[in-house]
Amino acid sequence: MTTPFKIRVEQVSKIFGPDPKTAMAVVNAGMGKAALLAQSNHVLGLHNINLNIRAGETFVIMGLSGSGKSTLIRHFNRLIEPTAGRILVDDTDVLSLNAADLRSFRRKKISMVFQRFALLPHKTVLENVIYGLVIDGMPKAQARAKGAEQVALVGLAGFENHYPGQLSGGMQQRVGLARALATDAEILLMDEAFSALDPLIRHDMQLQLREIQARLHKTIVFITHDLDEALLLGDHIAILKDGVLRQVGTGPEILVSPADDYVARFVRDVNRARIVTCGALAVPGQADGDIELSADQTIESAYAALAQTDAPLTVRQANGDLAGVLTRQQVFDALARA
Repeated sequence: MTTPFKIRVEQVSKIFGPDPKTAMAVVNAGMGKAALLAQSNHVLGLHNINLNIRAGETFVIMGLSGSGKSTLIRHFNRLIEPTAGRILVDDTDVLSLNAADLRSFRRKKISMVFQRFALLPHKTVLENVIYGLVIDGMPKAQARAKGAEQVALVGLAGFENHYPGQLSGGMQQRVGLARALATDAEILLMDEAFSALDPLIRHDMQLQLREIQARLHKTIVFITHDLDEALLLGDHIAILKDGVLRQVGTGPEILVSPADDYVARFVRDVNRARIVTCGALAVPGQADGDIELSADQTIESAYAALAQTDAPLTVRQANGDLAGVLTRQQVFDALARA
């Protein structure tokens, strides 16, 4: 059964400037970001973005600085209003929410983890985690119990009474994550949440997020400029450039079949053998031999089996269903693609 879409982005455009509607008309006629800025002093943030994000998945939006990724994620909780288009969450148009409903939506439906932690320095770890709950009217004892659970979930049990200034950057970001999780929001927005951390702590946080997601199955929208991070975390990845969506797909799909030269250059240096799975390359059919591959095996891990023969090998899904067949030549062709 297909997982329902949690978030739908329909033809969203955003132009910053004094007369966005007029600027929108010339963009729709074909004017690009650089020309728009030069001729009218308007900035094209996004143009005609369409996305479908499934419930329970980690959806990564990535691109270089100025690509529009942070602008896009801020539309989901209406920190930014679009110039055109719609954002639907569980089929509710976020733009239709009045002030009271929008506050409730931000408190209970959708939480955000920021790049720079945004902790209150005069409050303890636990007080930071439960701050939103207390403001929302939850009894203090209940909030503290709930907060303690989230602190433990992110690996900070024993640090409840420490202050942010006593913690490392990675630990502070764990507090921010615990605070977002404490609201029980179904959607978690993470805007470059790990980019301020040093590489080792960043990788630890990435792995911890994967572990937490495996247990909680939140709908996570994760912003990054780092392709390795996107490939590690994302069930699906959207690549933006200059406010325009260039490609959406799984990591293996994008690596094997980049949509254009820009995406191809973006993914050029990735070790495809460690990312691309047998299932991503399998084509319809069933082989006669006894050797079978798992659809979620990477090409690297399946190399020994592939090296034994040029004949097609059967590829099966985790539940035993047939995914197709795969030959060594198919693998070579995919890995050679720039």
